[in-house]
Amino acid sequence: MPCGQPGARGDGPPRFVLGVDVGSTVVKCHVYDGAAAVRGSGCRKVESLYPRPGWVELDPEVLWSQFLGVIKEAVQAAGIHMSQIAGLGISTQRGTFITWHKRTGKPFHNFISWQDTRSAELVDSWNNSLMLKVIHVVFTVLHFFTGNARYLAPSFLTFSTQQTSMKLSWVFKNIHEAEEAAKKNNCCFGTVDTWLLYRLTKGSVYATDYSNASSTGIFEPFTKCWSPTLCNLLSIPMSVYPPVKDTSFNFGSVDPEIFGVPIPIMAMVADQQAAMFGECCFHPGDVKLTMGTGGFWNVNTGEHLFASQRSLYPLIGWKIGKEVVYLTEGAISDIGTAIKWAQDIDLFTNVDETAKMARSVVDSQGVCFVPGFQASVDDPYLCASFVGLKPSTTRNHLVRAILESVAFRNKLLFDIIVKKVHIPLQTIRADGGVSNNSFVMQMTSDLISKKIEKPANADMSSLGAAFLAGLASGFWTDKEQLKKLRRIEAVFEPQKDSEEYRLAMDTWLQAMEHS
Repeated sequence: MPCGQPGARGDGPPRFVLGVDVGSTVVKCHVYDGAAAVRGSGCRKVESLYPRPGWVELDPEVLWSQFLGVIKEAVQAAGIHMSQIAGLGISTQRGTFITWHKRTGKPFHNFISWQDTRSAELVDSWNNSLMLKVIHVVFTVLHFFTGNARYLAPSFLTFSTQQTSMKLSWVFKNIHEAEEAAKKNNCCFGTVDTWLLYRLTKGSVYATDYSNASSTGIFEPFTKCWSPTLCNLLSIPMSVYPPVKDTSFNFGSVDPEIFGVPIPIMAMVADQQAAMFGECCFHPGDVKLTMGTGGFWNVNTGEHLFASQRSLYPLIGWKIGKEVVYLTEGAISDIGTAIKWAQDIDLFTNVDETAKMARSVVDSQGVCFVPGFQASVDDPYLCASFVGLKPSTTRNHLVRAILESVAFRNKLLFDIIVKKVHIPLQTIRADGGVSNNSFVMQMTSDLISKKIEKPANADMSSLGAAFLAGLASGFWTDKEQLKKLRRIEAVFEPQKDSEEYRLAMDTWLQAMEHS
């Protein structure tokens, strides 16, 4: 399914970079030229498996086939030869992982998705344990006497089903082959990036980057090491983890048997951090809002690492040489998921018409949408629902209620960021499929009383991966050059006072509490 227009055909010197984004719903590849214009694209739908209630998996062989397929499609659509590619950058969904045998390369199980909730019982057991209460007390005392921010997060540590650590602990408790291999130092753990790198190099390179490692929750951003404390606590052997490399880095080359030529792999990056880089949010206080399957607010905190707060957590954005950039992130589940569900049950035909549908009614007539398709940190058993339905409720009211719930949650998270992150917020830049919805964008701008920029290309993760690969390969010289390549499609400025939404938001908050 080619997604782009053919470019000029022929061989020649390397004058293009590839940006591949392995997301939760699609795998996309774009071929970028020196002006960061898309010359050709390929995309395939990610096929999730649901073997049991709450389990979400990906077949590694299917994902591998899709990954290779989108690259071939994009290069063909661009009308270029593989030898003209200066570098490959890979952006991947975070927290989805697999384990495999070090000697045979054979996986012990399918990819376990970040959306998977199989560890719910284990999470409940830990969160109610005496051990966790002791940890809270010890680290609260340490933080009180030392003032060291690294002791703050463990002082209110709680586990959730979204954390890789819990699911990896589940693997070693429930998959005997993985447990036995780990005892003999023969088990490899890898997020999607690590496994793709391993396959692309036919097993010769085993590594991840700092952005992906920090997104697992097992990697300590303060010390920049895999956490021995957490691993001892959860009985996870330290030997399973890959070496951690820079984000923009020469990871080696694709084995020439795969594409006919050895394409240099010049960047690996987690998808939200990739989008941050693609949006050119290079300065402290720059904010990125991604609205895709889920929603993510990321704030560039520069060289300062903010300890975890409730609803917010620290990440490594990227590491390039000596430069380490930290982010603070807050996440919202069920954005794209809820809109896709509404389409599946025929509330609308084309997602492009939802903004018009929402505007066709004055308000939602008191109808509220309570999100809950994916596990929340607080309640993995939460279910989505509509509250306030009446005989006069129409499709337009339901669609408006879903879109309003996105804007309301953006407002809640923005307020937490303003309160907890003591850095003046600068530019806010939005991306992801839902950023194409003008109703959500305008309402969010109104609620937070801030200007929001939307780029011409919403696929920021692919572009960010390409930017990082281009810097490592010398295709682009520096970040200043990248800034000049940015193209803004629209700017949303506040048009209403946020107080005008007070009644609707209060009603929605009450519905959330009652649910």
